[in-house]
Amino acid sequence: MYIIIGLGNPENKYVGTRHNMGFDVVDRLAYQHNITMDTVKHKALLGKGVISGQKVLLAKPLTYMNLSGESVRALVDFYKVTPADIIVVYDDIALDLGRIRVREKGSAGGHNGMKNIIQHLGTQEFVRVRVGVGEKPPRMDLADYVLSHYKAEEMPLVREGVVDAASAIELILEQDAQAAMNRYNG
Repeated sequence: MYIIIGLGNPENKYVGTRHNMGFDVVDRLAYQHNITMDTVKHKALLGKGVISGQKVLLAKPLTYMNLSGESVRALVDFYKVTPADIIVVYDDIALDLGRIRVREKGSAGGHNGMKNIIQHLGTQEFVRVRVGVGEKPPRMDLADYVLSHYKAEEMPLVREGVVDAASAIELILEQDAQAAMNRYNG
């Protein structure tokens, strides 16, 4: 079984913000594959299903971004999976809006949610799908930027990023991370 973890913040006021890109991708996967997100356990909203022939658990940690590792650790321990069986999807300000990048391992790159996951798992060796939310404007606070809502004119690129990230995850499950990297990291 694979656990696909989308990072974000749980309150309604964060819906549609840049920092909730991971939640948006998990919601897209749930919709496309008729997976009902209706269980709250292990500090996450969960849904079980099948994607690309693989059993999956979709997870949206409810701990707030900076404590995402608490939920991920609980999920890994309860379901007895290894870090090789998880895929984390999240926002990245270093990528242009809507661009995605797949990696098999790596540092947190300054992302506090990822720092917390790496700290709780004790490894950087897990697949991640980063979705670009664009670079913050000069003189704007980073927290204010990632918690801001998209402008109307940005929405086509946002939707494209969500669709591409969901497709990349399907390809990872169908083949492997390398196949997704070859297709999407151009």
